[in-house]
Amino acid sequence: MYVVLKAGGKQYKLEKNDEFLINRISGKESSVIKFKNVLLVKEKSSYHIGKPYLKDAYVTCEILSHPRARKVVAFKYKRRKSHKAKIGHRQDLTKLKVKEIKI
Repeated sequence: MYVVLKAGGKQYKLEKNDEFLINRISGKESSVIKFKNVLLVKEKSSYHIGKPYLKDAYVTCEILSHPRARKVVAFKYKRRKSHKAKIGHRQDLTKLKVKEIKI
């Protein structure tokens, strides 16, 4: 059984006990979060497709940690203008583990 979930403007294909990273959401570590934006569920040979979301379907996840992504460096340069800019960015993330998928 797997589910397609929409969270933070992105879609994730998940199964039970999967660990995945999303953009930072509020909540303490080891707390439980329920996502109701379920787009699709496949169990055995049947599919349940939402319009756009499935009613009464949700995914329960546990917050494992709040890590940060690797640094992304943006280097801007304009030739003959003596202009250089080096800008770094690290995205704040939340690591989640799927506990339960309910239809």
